[in-house]
Amino acid sequence: MRRIISVLLENEPGALSRVVGLFSARGYNIEALSVAPTEDVSLSRMTIVTSGSDDVLEQITKQLNRLIEVVKVNDLTDGAHIERELMMVKVRAVGKDREEIKRVADIFRGQIVDVTEKSYTIELTGDSAKLSAFIQSIDRALILETVRTGASGIGRGERMMRI
Repeated sequence: MRRIISVLLENEPGALSRVVGLFSARGYNIEALSVAPTEDVSLSRMTIVTSGSDDVLEQITKQLNRLIEVVKVNDLTDGAHIERELMMVKVRAVGKDREEIKRVADIFRGQIVDVTEKSYTIELTGDSAKLSAFIQSIDRALILETVRTGASGIGRGERMMRI
């Protein structure tokens, strides 16, 4: 089962390393990881996408809470949340393919952020299913390079992560 875990932790050297070390030492896989400071510069918010059984995910949460730097742990997939991922795709765009790629990018609400004689770079945001659908909708032979950030998430409405 795929889970998005949000971790609020002290913004200090080595904190990220200890969280990642916890996962690797126990054989848990991190599918995506993003971390950045919050509005409080002393805290960072880390978003971890992982998967496993309910027992494994319970263990992950307990182990994270034991780390000294960790202030709060929240499994976003336990409730209503918003999830987004950023993807940039560089595609070969020559001849008749140029218009078709523009059309598909518009359908997926993507933006062409770089244009050359032979390529477009398209920026898209959305959940991972939307981004994967975009990749499947264009000819794979046209894809030159793909970069994805992994999911970031936030609780909906009054559900928030604060100390």
